[in-house]
Amino acid sequence: MGPRGIRLLAALLLLGVCALAGAQKPDACQCSRREPKNRVNCGFPGISGDECFSRGCCFDSSVVGVPWCFNALPKQELEECVMEVSARKDCGYPGISPEECESRKCCFSDTIRHVPWCFFPISTEGNIGSPDTDNPQGQWEPG
Repeated sequence: MGPRGIRLLAALLLLGVCALAGAQKPDACQCSRREPKNRVNCGFPGISGDECFSRGCCFDSSVVGVPWCFNALPKQELEECVMEVSARKDCGYPGISPEECESRKCCFSDTIRHVPWCFFPISTEGNIGSPDTDNPQGQWEPG
């Protein structure tokens, strides 16, 4: 291998190390709210919890028959907004802006296509928010 090949190999190795160092362990709610049946494998058979977390993935070996190392739910600013995509209840309309969504006291995430981007948060009691019918301006309130 010539000098050019060695430089290319060194650059690829450096990029790989940087990518591994950049992985962060997901928040607990990003993992615990993922339904076991919806887990997407993020590891390999026999992966340890530490190896899994170093990939930025969740690890839970308590459920058999599903991946133990799996992708986390998308990160959100507020814990109340971390939920399965299928659990999102629409709180807006197509094309709503993040600002308009926030003014309705709802969550906004446009990272996944074909699902509500503006959606009700999960309340502290674990319920999905609901519209406040007593509000004359039609603002959405957590319920």
